[in-house]
Amino acid sequence: MTTLPMDRPSRLSLYLDLIRWNRPAGWLLLLWPTLAALWVAAGGFPGWHLLAVFTLGTILMRSAGCCINDVADRDFDRHVKRTAQRPVTSGRVGVREALAVGAVLALAAFGLVLTTNTVTVLWSFAALAVTLIYPYAKRFVSMPQAVLGVAFSFGIPMAFAAVQQQVPPLAWGLLVANLFWVLAYDTEYAMVDRDDDLKIGMKTSAITLGRADVPAIAAFYGVWLAAWTALLWPLVQARPWVWGLTLLVALAQVGWHVRLIADRSREGCFRAFRTNHWLGLTVFAGTALVLA
Repeated sequence: MTTLPMDRPSRLSLYLDLIRWNRPAGWLLLLWPTLAALWVAAGGFPGWHLLAVFTLGTILMRSAGCCINDVADRDFDRHVKRTAQRPVTSGRVGVREALAVGAVLALAAFGLVLTTNTVTVLWSFAALAVTLIYPYAKRFVSMPQAVLGVAFSFGIPMAFAAVQQQVPPLAWGLLVANLFWVLAYDTEYAMVDRDDDLKIGMKTSAITLGRADVPAIAAFYGVWLAAWTALLWPLVQARPWVWGLTLLVALAQVGWHVRLIADRSREGCFRAFRTNHWLGLTVFAGTALVLA
């Protein structure tokens, strides 16, 4: 009788690897601005239903996005040290299989959206379209991180739609502000793979910015925090000391990140990227406390 090798991964473990289950930083980067928008739209705690819908929906859609991204980038990823062993790239999960997993996850997320309202359902199609576009933007756009910024910020207008059944100008302003945060942390991420991306002809903000990458990242962080503060200023004035403390903690983290990426080492840049979710948590916590 033929026996399978003991170290052969199960389909479940491959699927969990496909959706980066052991690396929650990705969905946390999506979650914190979405929850902050929920609190702003509701003027405080939005209720357990919407909290559950947007938390689970964020995890599901980020996981579906990983499946789509890995299929789109499979021919590039095999030439990048960090991504060469991903399930699709290494051939352990087929293209159709990965797309099927992504479709199931996206449908599950859509099922959650259906429990909200018509406006949110309609905006969910736009969110899906941006998710599908981003993996291919890296072939044509010199700063594809800007496209990712829209995709990773789309939970903001959807949160307003779910609470208010409309997407006011404030929601779009917060989306644009959050886009600068995405530009900051995803440029750090792109700096990790810059040498490999140059060889294979991939376009990234790290390559486009060149030696201006570190000061640009610092500026992106600054614009994000300044714009978020300006947009929420009418709310912030109720508890200015809370927001002041929030900014101090956030700026301390920004300073640490700039130090980590200053020498442009792979290790420092990757650490800066992976710890950005704490920065997102800080801004969400400050937003929620101001509205408490």
